[in-house]
Amino acid sequence: MRIEPWIHIFLWVIVLFYPYLKYSEREGGYMMSFAHELNSLVFKMAISYFLFFWFFPKSNKRKLFPVAMLALVVNAMLYELTDRYFHTSDPHYWMHFFTNALTYTSFGIVFFALYSIKNIYYQQMQVEALSQDKVQAEINALKAQINPHFLFNTLNTIYAHSLKKDDKTPELILKLSNGFRYLFHEGQQEFASLEQEIQHITEYIDLQQERLVDKVIVKFSTTVTDSKLRIAPLLLIPFVENAFKYTSVLKGEKHPITITMTNEDNDFFFSCTNPFNTKAKTAIDTGWSESGIGISNVKKRLQLLYPEKHDLRITEQDHIFRVNLSIAL
Repeated sequence: MRIEPWIHIFLWVIVLFYPYLKYSEREGGYMMSFAHELNSLVFKMAISYFLFFWFFPKSNKRKLFPVAMLALVVNAMLYELTDRYFHTSDPHYWMHFFTNALTYTSFGIVFFALYSIKNIYYQQMQVEALSQDKVQAEINALKAQINPHFLFNTLNTIYAHSLKKDDKTPELILKLSNGFRYLFHEGQQEFASLEQEIQHITEYIDLQQERLVDKVIVKFSTTVTDSKLRIAPLLLIPFVENAFKYTSVLKGEKHPITITMTNEDNDFFFSCTNPFNTKAKTAIDTGWSESGIGISNVKKRLQLLYPEKHDLRITEQDHIFRVNLSIAL
């Protein structure tokens, strides 16, 4: 907000020169020196910006409230000590102390209002930016699901089954069809049922298992008691896709991928773990590596759709990639 510095400058100029403007038509003008007003201005600014930059942004304001009050008292006491230089014979120390404490409190209220307006403005700007990111993320989500690697490999798997006249062939075709239908229908809605999202992930896992039958062992479990809960569609699939993507390039066989989904009332929990080798990333060609919406875009969608209602933890340790996500639906 480029106008913000000018608002602050305008405010302090008014505070500094207001007494002179007020007494300009009186004989002798304002009786106090400019140095006196500058000294007063410094202490007003000190407590105001202490609150503005340190106290107001804190999430645990109630716990830190005594610290803010202590800062206000110390600021008022220091001002009275420096103000003695301009009022050497004034005996009313405590009267001036409480008056200035009240003044600083008033400035704190004014700056809290400024902070709140600024915060609301930035939140609105963030929502607008994230809304644009959401559109792009949804476009990328389409790319993630229709990337040629997944499509061609799955079709090749189905073709191989058909040559052997395998009974699984119609089932695999149906699952691939269901995936695209979900992508183009429910995937374009703001929310889908948790049951639909789980079904989409289940069929995606089944197709990948058929393709990577010797490469991976998937442990997939769901203990969702309320499948009618609503969730943003295509929010979880990027984590599942990444798990298969990076496991598929590892050497050896039977690499474990573990995916779980549970809920407690309206709280939904998702976890996904897979083996991970940084060196193996070089084996992923550019097209496959760049497909998918990516974790960064998932974070943006979560921030947009579930602000302060989700917790996403991603860790890489001992060659294991872990994703733990909780959402208050």
